This record gives sequence, structure tokens and C-alpha cells, in this order.
Amino acid sequence: GLGAGPTATLVVDLDSTICEVHGYAKQGAAYGYTKVRGYHPLLATRADTGEVLHARLRKGSANTARGVVRFVDELLARLERGGAGEAIIVRADSGFFQHKLLDRLSRAGVGFSVTIHQRAPVRTAIDAIPERAWQRIDYPDGDAHVAECLYRGRRLIVRRVPGHHSTQGQLFATWRYHAFVTNLAGSAWALDRSHRAHAVVELSIRDLKAGPLAHLPSGSFNANSAWLQCAVLAHNLIRWTAALGHAGTDQLIVAKTWRHRLFAIPGRLVNRSGTPTLRLPARWPWTHQFTTALDALRALPPVPG
Repeated sequence: GLGAGPTATLVVDLDSTICEVHGYAKQGAAYGYTKVRGYHPLLATRADTGEVLHARLRKGSANTARGVVRFVDELLARLERGGAGEAIIVRADSGFFQHKLLDRLSRAGVGFSVTIHQRAPVRTAIDAIPERAWQRIDYPDGDAHVAECLYRGRRLIVRRVPGHHSTQGQLFATWRYHAFVTNLAGSAWALDRSHRAHAVVELSIRDLKAGPLAHLPSGSFNANSAWLQCAVLAHNLIRWTAALGHAGTDQLIVAKTWRHRLFAIPGRLVNRSGTPTLRLPARWPWTHQFTTALDALRALPPVPG
């Protein structure tokens, strides 16, 4: 199937987003930390395909981490039922940092990398890292270094980049720090690069909010929850069709592009000797992807039962 196989590492990104709504007859809609009135759903996406693995609608006033441990429990149960292997990695930003979540992932044997709030104890740990421990890395915005230390028994990996007001040749450089905790093995620079890739979750969120989640139409919270699940299903159908067409996952493409390439393709259904035949334009640039996806879809085994 399209899910992760038993030998594949499944990387899951956790995130949340504010879905703005208008009108006052909306159960659960409220102002949250963004000062926007709406709902605040939780999402878990698969990093290499962009498909949504789990979603739950929440009230607009819910803070980022509210209900995340139960959400992860539901997610892991779904992945187990879907045949995912034991190699699972969960990535998240600082809004989800809480020891209860990390402990739950550790007990389940799940790898994690979660951005940490840089409160005073964390900054003290970072300041104690010796200068010789910092390793230069390739970074899109220029000069950057990574190092690591232990923080409350957990592996803390830190990336530093020049501060906004740093100037070349100044006596004492100023740095901005980005830190995350992890239970994964590997070099600090490789794990930092992997953790930065968590940003890919924003592409799925953008797709959803540019489509069905542009609004949540009902006054009923339960109806809007169902709307969210339908939106997720539509999003996933696009991603699965792209995967069936061997579109490649090295660079995720927005849903609007797939709708243009695969779903808006002009064609004509003709009857040849009693056999329905789909005729496609010879010069459509993505005809091969479409026919590959169609053949793969037809070849899928039937669903048992």
C-alpha cells in the first residue's frame, strides 16, 4: 500500500493551525493566541508524502499542546493498525514541548526531535558549551554552527547563527540559538538538518487552508469536525494519486498543481467495440503520470471484506 512498510522509517510532523471563521453562531469558535477568532485543529502529517495521518478539531481557545498526548496515542494506534513498522520519528516545534509527551514517546519506542523553549535553565546549558565544541555546518543563510550537550538527561542539540546586528570583524560575535531535544542517534549536524525539515508540514497546512479548510461552514462543532475529516480525505486522495503516478517525493508539490496536472486533464471517453476507452491529448505534458497512476490504481488489490 501507500503507507509506510514494516522496514521503512516513518517521519511524522505534528503541528496546529488557526482556521479563521466569521459569524457568532459557531460552537467552539473563539479567540486564541493569534487574536484571530476560529478553531485550532491538531494535525499529524507524513513528511515524505504530505498526507495527513491524523487530525482533530479543537476549540479556538485551545493552547497549542492541549490534548497532544491523547492525540499521539490515537496516532500511534492508527499507525499500528495501518501496518507501520517500529521505526517512527515524531518532529514538533516548541509549542508541543512538554516532558509528558516526550516520556510517552520514549515509552512507546518512538524517536523524537522537539524544539525546546529557551528559558533560563536552557540558556545556561547552552552558555556552558565550550567554543571548541561548535561545528560549522552548511546553512542556507550563511554561517552556522551546531553543538550538543545534556539537558535534564536528554540530548540537547543547538544550532547558532549570527545575530541580526552582528557585523564582520566585531570583537565579540552575537548569536541566535535554536535548540531541540531528541532521543535519536546520529551526528548533531545530521539531526539538525532533519529537524529543520519539519517545516515541510506547512505545505500540507497551506494546501488544506487553500482548499476545504478555507472555511468551516457549520454552526455545529461536530459537523465542522466531520468537515475537517472530509478535507483531510480529499487532501490525501490527491497525495495518493500523485504517489501512484510515481511523481516522486523528493520535492512535494502543492495540491493546486496536482489538480491541474492530473485532475483537470482534458480527455474523451469513447466506445470501441463495446469497450470504454479514455482518449487523452497526445501532447499533455503529464499524460504519462496520469496513465501510470490510473494503471496502478486499477492494479491495487481489492479491500478485504
